[in-house]
Amino acid sequence: MSQNYGTKRIVTGASYGLRDWLAQRITAVLMALFTVVLLAQVLFGGPLGYDSWAGIFSQQWMKTLTFVVIIAMLYHVWVGMRDLFMDYIKPVGIRLTLQVFSIVWLVGCAGWAIQVLWRL
Repeated sequence: MSQNYGTKRIVTGASYGLRDWLAQRITAVLMALFTVVLLAQVLFGGPLGYDSWAGIFSQQWMKTLTFVVIIAMLYHVWVGMRDLFMDYIKPVGIRLTLQVFSIVWLVGCAGWAIQVLWRL
């Protein structure tokens, strides 16, 4: 007869890790594809100046794609920073403060980026 000395393990939050891992990869691929599209626009669009740069982002499809990439980048940054804080900042109060500051900063960056994008 074997004895069970509390070897029953409860796994919690396993889907969190997979979901975050997938989110990081998907958003990274999206940002990489956007970079390729933007580089193609710049390299094959003729001489680069303010007018040609503004022309790239004046097209509705490019504004929409840029908006999607901005949101993806903000989520990518949030997942990375949150995981970094959870792994390395042990005092709960400091970790919560840093997380709240990060959220406020990222929302501010999103607002600024959208304002710049739709101002063109």
